[in-house]
Amino acid sequence: MACKSWSGSWNGTWIGSWISRLGAPLVAFALTVAPLASPVHAVEDARKVSVVSFGLFGDQGVFRSEATGAAQVVAGRFGSGPVNVQFNSKKGGGATIEGLAKSLQAAANGMDAENDVLFLILTSHGSPDGLAIKAGRLTQTLTPSHLAAMLARTGMRYKVVVISACYSGVFIPRLANPDTLVITAADADHSSFGCRDKAKWTYFGNAFFNVALRQARSLKNAFVVARSLVQQRELRARFEPSNPLMAGGANVQPLLIARP
Repeated sequence: MACKSWSGSWNGTWIGSWISRLGAPLVAFALTVAPLASPVHAVEDARKVSVVSFGLFGDQGVFRSEATGAAQVVAGRFGSGPVNVQFNSKKGGGATIEGLAKSLQAAANGMDAENDVLFLILTSHGSPDGLAIKAGRLTQTLTPSHLAAMLARTGMRYKVVVISACYSGVFIPRLANPDTLVITAADADHSSFGCRDKAKWTYFGNAFFNVALRQARSLKNAFVVARSLVQQRELRARFEPSNPLMAGGANVQPLLIARP
């Protein structure tokens, strides 16, 4: 319901009567306290969105490119906090289980745990067991339980996790809740596509980050557009549908409205 505005002449008369009845000390107190309301809105507007983006599989450059490009798009649309991009190569790198845990904790240490938003992007090959990590000769698997524990240790209430990988839907049961939005390139039973070595984006990464999120005002709208684009591309290529998923995040979605 909209508030009604008072007429100027009546308002001035009423204020004068109010001052004479309450006296100068109380009026001075009211004028001192009233401005305190505006900083509240300033604090709300200053909500940080910190981005952590990891390209986990070093043998193919597409994951480095996607992690970098996705972080730039998210930071440009939502971010007001630090951006941490790491990726592996055939020679090595710090985008490991240990490196991810440290990066998530470092991001959280500079944020308001109850109000700011931690935005995590992971891109790699995937399996029903989790995400493949390849850094030089090092090989690891980031499981849903590993990632859930890392995120819990940060103490951050509001989180967004976007995973671009085959079978990435396996992470949803462990991660998604009202305070954590999870978006995956595929469901738990299917592959996603486009991880060619010299490509800049995977199918899902291109549709979600490079196309939809550059224009959409919300993550939900971007996901709806991206899912349709992926489905169309897979249909043309006669691939079995990857079925991108979005789950949780009822409390975090309203906090992330993209800049015009």
